[in-house]
Amino acid sequence: MDLQTLLKAFYLLLCLPGLLSAENIRLPDMGDSAGAFISPEQEHRIGTEFLRRIRLSFQLIEDPEITEYIRNLGNRVAANSDDPVQNYTFFMLDDPRINAFAAPGGFIGINTGLFSATESESELASVIAHEIAHITQRHMARAYEAQSNLNLPALAGVIAAIIIGSQNSELGRATLSASQAAAVQAQLDFTRSNENEADHIGIQTLAAADFDPRAMTVFFERLQQASRYYSRPPEFLSTHPVTVTRIANARGRAERYPFKQFTDSLDYHLIREKIRQYIPKQPHDIAYYEKVLASRQYNNETATRYGYALALAAAGRFNQADQELLKLLKQHPEQPYFLLARAQFMLESGKTQAAVDAFQQALKLYPGDHSLTVTYARALLQLKRAAESRQLLHEHRRQRDPDASLYHLLAIAEDAAGFPLEAHQSLAEYHYLNGQTREAIRQLDIALALKTENFIELSKIQARRDQLRQLEREENPH
Repeated sequence: MDLQTLLKAFYLLLCLPGLLSAENIRLPDMGDSAGAFISPEQEHRIGTEFLRRIRLSFQLIEDPEITEYIRNLGNRVAANSDDPVQNYTFFMLDDPRINAFAAPGGFIGINTGLFSATESESELASVIAHEIAHITQRHMARAYEAQSNLNLPALAGVIAAIIIGSQNSELGRATLSASQAAAVQAQLDFTRSNENEADHIGIQTLAAADFDPRAMTVFFERLQQASRYYSRPPEFLSTHPVTVTRIANARGRAERYPFKQFTDSLDYHLIREKIRQYIPKQPHDIAYYEKVLASRQYNNETATRYGYALALAAAGRFNQADQELLKLLKQHPEQPYFLLARAQFMLESGKTQAAVDAFQQALKLYPGDHSLTVTYARALLQLKRAAESRQLLHEHRRQRDPDASLYHLLAIAEDAAGFPLEAHQSLAEYHYLNGQTREAIRQLDIALALKTENFIELSKIQARRDQLRQLEREENPH
């Protein structure tokens, strides 16, 4: 099997593609052989390794407001799935291509291009619901039976290669070669069944989460129609083939639910406007917003004015940006996005004490809010108040599992506050989560070389270094 056939076939098996048939949907037996081959704990480890490899090849969105929105939306959908206790990790790639994908252990990635292509929150939720269905039905776990001879890091490499290949064929080819996965086989008939199940269960999940169950077909149809004007189809259509039969089947299932009006959250429109900044060739300059506002050709006026304020600030016109935000805050006095943006504008325009006061007032309204906390910690570092930033981040870390960006920020705060041992530990975890195992080990070596009499802490560092050395051996067996 040549590489291109391999990439196409195995990605079809692992992700969400396939041709729909009119056959009756049969839900899988959760006690099937895949359950004996790989446990949920092993799936989670594969997913963790997969995400580390994705970080090596693509830029993930680190903006705390965007990441928190997609996390909250994903968790809302997942809580109404047929496996609400499954843990999920939702993340966004800074990639204008229209695509989304799932990996074992509940890891779901969405491109900024796909988010921008949606026109309602229900459409975005429908993609997430579809991906969740493939995970809850353990479609990917069954695919591992043919690869039971691979260790978990190697298997994660195969999955990463296929998904990377769907986004960038050259990167996928290099990753696949490195993972030595030339023996992978696919069964397209099985994939058809997977796709049927994911559509069916995804629509059920959408309705249970109080989103429009018809949104899935609306989104698919619009992409299919728009693809006529593309020089090549969007990646989403390549990995999720949309046929007339598939749309008809999905519409038939959705029509079983009573019709009602669904209203998007303001957060959806605000984040969609913010994501506009990440999409090349999409207008988001001052002239664009002034034209749209003057003509009233917008979907959501509040979000458009928010985008206008962001554009003004990006051009250094902070006083005008602040005036726009003050108008918005009169209508939405406790909207956290507006409060955070105003505090940032004050900081960037040199109004230091006013910015600190604004951050503190916002955190009184929303204690522990991730976006406000992280942004305030960065502001404290900028103001040379590292000890305060470090304390704030440590308190926040106890409330949630740190991600790579939080570890990186913590490392800066630790170093600036005079805690080099802790700084190198945080840097090690940052590099580990970014797939840079060797650099993570190097950071722990540096930490161990520092003079300290804290035997317990040294023992912890040595144990973590041993874990990472073992992982490096598994990642590079030859």
